[in-house]
Amino acid sequence: MRFYFTLFVVLVLFFSCSNKNKSQIAISDIKLDFTIKRFDVDFYSANEETLIDVKDEYPYFFPEQLSDSLALSKINDEQERELFTETQLLYNSLNNLENELTGLFKHVKYYYPTFKVPKVITMLSNIDYDNRVIYADSLLLISLDAYLGKNHRFYSDYPNYIKQTNTENHISVDVANALIDTQLPTKMQRRFVDKIISEGKKAYLIDRYLPNVSDAIKMGYTPEKLNWAITNEEQVWMYFIENNLLFDTNTKLSQRFIDNSPFSKFYTAEDKSTPGRIGVWLGWQIVASYMQHNDVSLQELLKKDTDEIFNKSKYKPKK
Repeated sequence: MRFYFTLFVVLVLFFSCSNKNKSQIAISDIKLDFTIKRFDVDFYSANEETLIDVKDEYPYFFPEQLSDSLALSKINDEQERELFTETQLLYNSLNNLENELTGLFKHVKYYYPTFKVPKVITMLSNIDYDNRVIYADSLLLISLDAYLGKNHRFYSDYPNYIKQTNTENHISVDVANALIDTQLPTKMQRRFVDKIISEGKKAYLIDRYLPNVSDAIKMGYTPEKLNWAITNEEQVWMYFIENNLLFDTNTKLSQRFIDNSPFSKFYTAEDKSTPGRIGVWLGWQIVASYMQHNDVSLQELLKKDTDEIFNKSKYKPKK
């Protein structure tokens, strides 16, 4: 049985990679003027004499209430220094990150030629998990201290499903999510099907923007959790159908199947073996099926309403 399970996983990954190759696009000729500014290094390397230069370079990080004395106190704080030192061990060079973001920005620009690459700045945020990446007003802020690796001691109190995404590989996914949030039109969503298809659109865009990133990383899953989602797709779909959940407006459905969580809540003894956000995964499959069966551009997809996508998707879960 173990042999056949292993063979199944290999085949799934093979065909997944094959499908991704079909979606590859030519981005080599797309030109970008792009660099990463290191506020984290400039700030924590400053002293009383050079702080003025840092303030001139990054005025948006120095509101009026942040006096020079407070800034210097922060720079010399023992815990702040430890955080900076640990971050530098992993991110002394940002070559890998720059390459990943270059690929991401080129893909976005391919689909949206008017896209302007933001000014990317790295910083430390005292591990503010909910604001690891901020995109606003042409600025993209990345808190490197939130990506030190899932086994780092700074995250020892974090639940495993959170630590799973505290890695360098997840930075580009979080950046893609931040960009996509500004591209999707805001709509009132009450039905469960509206929500999973909206999330499915986001996942589909991430898949197009980051074709070389694994589905597990895109979803924030372990490989085992991804395999569960793949092998149980039909059972999840039937659960939603048989329990009349798709057109239900109960807000608790988001908590059970869409919000970030250690597992999805089917209220069975097997729940803890499931991945969280299974509704997002299913929404992605519906949107992918819709795009496969309809001649629609990425920009047009974002404007399509739920009912059209759902009715024209010809979605059939994999058995």
